[in-house]
Amino acid sequence: MENLRGILFMTLAMASFALEDLIIKILSKNMPVAQILLSVGIVSVCLLILVGKIQKIPPFRYQDLRNPIILIRTLSDMLGAIFIVYAISLISLSTVSSILQAIPLLVTAGSAIILKEKVGWRRWSAVIVGFIGVILILKPGMDSFQSSTIIAFLGIFFLGLRDLITRTINKDIPSLTISVYAFIATTLGGILLIPISKPFITFSLVHLQLIILSAIIACFSYFMLVLATRKGDVSVISPFRYTRLIFALILAVFILEENPDFFTISGAIIIVLSGCYTFWREYRLKNEII
Repeated sequence: MENLRGILFMTLAMASFALEDLIIKILSKNMPVAQILLSVGIVSVCLLILVGKIQKIPPFRYQDLRNPIILIRTLSDMLGAIFIVYAISLISLSTVSSILQAIPLLVTAGSAIILKEKVGWRRWSAVIVGFIGVILILKPGMDSFQSSTIIAFLGIFFLGLRDLITRTINKDIPSLTISVYAFIATTLGGILLIPISKPFITFSLVHLQLIILSAIIACFSYFMLVLATRKGDVSVISPFRYTRLIFALILAVFILEENPDFFTISGAIIIVLSGCYTFWREYRLKNEII
């Protein structure tokens, strides 16, 4: 029963993330990326601080400012947000969502290279096959190649580094506090982009509603993700991260009227299957150790 709840919460989290990406895509049609990052970041920080006050969880810990792990994670979060939001504004949502599925594979590779964790040839093979899927989506050397897809790849690199660093953070740091740092990083990313950004536009009522909705959905996604990891076994619920792609493709096709090509669909399927195999191998290895 706990695993079923975990699967439900994970699926809700992924559906919410896909919806948040859709809202950012809609905002980016006439709003500069810097303004999106700045606005969503500020509103999200305010919402999380309010939640922290209600739950009596400290939103800030001054000692974390001297922790290099926290600082590197926050920097990775900022760069990941910048590149992914830029990618969403430039290319199709279905393409960005497909590339995002490679993050778990990056984390697996990084855990072996950086954290020196033991990763066998089967999981390395899955990582290599997964990145073949990424190449299919990027389509280098083909007429349909979009240079902007490299921006999305840079985004998943930094988000993968963020997730990898998260594994090393002490468990005494509340998840809500880490999330506040992440949205502060998003806000700083918006500030840094102002000098090279297009002029900010005047907020309309619709813009304000979308920004507030995006921030609420982001916070909701965070809580669903936390509940998922606490309610179920990670090895069981982790493959359901890939439901984000399903929701994103549905939203992209039916709302944005996008038409993902054969290479994007094929690459996404390869990445998802490789990731699921990686999770399955980790599950098998843990059971063998037990």
